[in-house]
Amino acid sequence: MANSSDDSNLGDESLNLTGISGANFWFDQGFTRLVYFFAVITVAVLFLMSSVIFSEALPAIKQFGLGFLWGKDWDTGNQIFGALPYIYGTLVSSAIAILFAVPVGMAVALVTSENFLQTSLRTILAFVVELIAAIPSVIIGLWAIFVFIPVLEPLQKWLASTFKWIPLFNTEDPSGTNMLTAGVILAIMILPTMAAISRDVLMAIPKELRSASMALGGTRWETIFRVLLPSGFSGIVSAAMLALGRALGETMAVTMVIGNSAQISASLLDPAYTIPSVLANEFAEAEPGLHIGALSYLGLILFGLTLAVNIGAVLLVKWVGRKNK
Repeated sequence: MANSSDDSNLGDESLNLTGISGANFWFDQGFTRLVYFFAVITVAVLFLMSSVIFSEALPAIKQFGLGFLWGKDWDTGNQIFGALPYIYGTLVSSAIAILFAVPVGMAVALVTSENFLQTSLRTILAFVVELIAAIPSVIIGLWAIFVFIPVLEPLQKWLASTFKWIPLFNTEDPSGTNMLTAGVILAIMILPTMAAISRDVLMAIPKELRSASMALGGTRWETIFRVLLPSGFSGIVSAAMLALGRALGETMAVTMVIGNSAQISASLLDPAYTIPSVLANEFAEAEPGLHIGALSYLGLILFGLTLAVNIGAVLLVKWVGRKNK
């Protein structure tokens, strides 16, 4: 009888101290209302920003409708605008960045969270990688122009001459300012986000899981790939989505290295253009009317892309969670 009494006590929600709202204390009530207030303010600011951009984009929305999404022409003189080259450049450059940043970021996270190196070396390596996030994008752009592009350009010329039969490298004489360069620069910029969050996720996994896996005969790498990475999958996906959001919205560094040519080309060695780049280049000198409306329309599209990425990440995590149950 004592055991059944203990079980009933353990199931009593009144014993769950974390479930007590603290309604009997005026300080707790005030703090709760303050948190709710700031949460509402955050959502309100988001909707206010969206409504302002939508009102500015309304002339272009009425003029072009959904055809703006697949229009290829951008002629300010004749008031003809299309978003497809900019959407293409934004998505492809961000995809290249994620393709490079995710494996490198995961490698950094594993090296700095597991005991492959001494603790002091792991700490220094993690600090140096995170320090990249503190570098202004303009400085990274200047570094890319004066240091990175001269180093990368011979490799790009070799790719163009050796693999020109592959559409991805089918460019006659690459100049260095192109889609591939922009993607690599973006990868460098989002690497700290990917590495730091993934490292925190891996370090939060209980050490008992590592010990249990290796006690059952698993090797170090089997433990990493079959235990640690699946356990931290949701956090790693969140890191990748945050990094992708940074890549989608990056402006100055990309503007300085992508070539700023509104075209759609299968070759990664051709110049391209992104939505943030065209906003930075043209918004200050845009005339009221369709031009500002088209630029604001691009801003709405960029907002929609980032929203779709986050929704997709949430759905992916939920799907994997249901599959693993």
